[in-house]
Amino acid sequence: MQLYSIASGSSGNCIYAGDDGRGFLVDAGISLKRIREGLGDQGLSLDNMDGILITHEHSDHIAGLAALLRKYPLPVYATADTIEKIWEKCNMNNISPELFHSIRSGEGFEVSDYHITPFPISHDAADPVCYTLRKNEKKVGIATDMGIYDDMVIENLGDCDAVLLEANHDINLLQVGPYPYSLKMRILGDRGHLSNTASAGLIREIIHKGLKTVILGHLSEQNNFPELAFNTVSYEMESCESFKQYGTRLLVADRRMPSAPVAC
Repeated sequence: MQLYSIASGSSGNCIYAGDDGRGFLVDAGISLKRIREGLGDQGLSLDNMDGILITHEHSDHIAGLAALLRKYPLPVYATADTIEKIWEKCNMNNISPELFHSIRSGEGFEVSDYHITPFPISHDAADPVCYTLRKNEKKVGIATDMGIYDDMVIENLGDCDAVLLEANHDINLLQVGPYPYSLKMRILGDRGHLSNTASAGLIREIIHKGLKTVILGHLSEQNNFPELAFNTVSYEMESCESFKQYGTRLLVADRRMPSAPVAC
């Protein structure tokens, strides 16, 4: 199994989860061109995808979906409310509704050799979820766009071998930055996004011997930058003996460019 971030940030998200031949895209919030190029860099192809897992209907997660489906009619998995919003927001001309498969948050399902579990998150979308994917004895998780984390999030991520986890913003940068007050309150609220510090708190909750890699993702372009996210989380984890003992690796996904794949 591997996690491969083609792009992860407030301007667009697309993550590959699978093996070196077949797997899934989690979200399609960037252009078809960038998705194809990103997959091609690792010898992967949309022709070999088993499907697309959509977390929610915000544009940075679905902007490239319609164009992708016109060229590559892959099955799409999302909650019923998310599917409805996609059809409202996107130009879905010449796309068959039969490509869309409704899933239920908290109920796992099987596709090919993968067991996929969507789990609920606190975010200002219709019915948002994050995902874990398990194949054989390996499990990866993708968890972004959460205002808060709860026991359900911890339970689902608690036995992963690798996780891509939101570290959206630095609280101080956000508070003094140019965003209007209402947007700042949305981001900081329970249905907004995890800060660097909150991300470190979640890592403390899910750390275990088998967690080899944590990738910090979905960084804000205005209110964070990679070095700050990495240094903040690293500092917060200095007092976590388990993190040091297990040798868990900490990485940061690029907002706009593919990042090196992580194998587990």
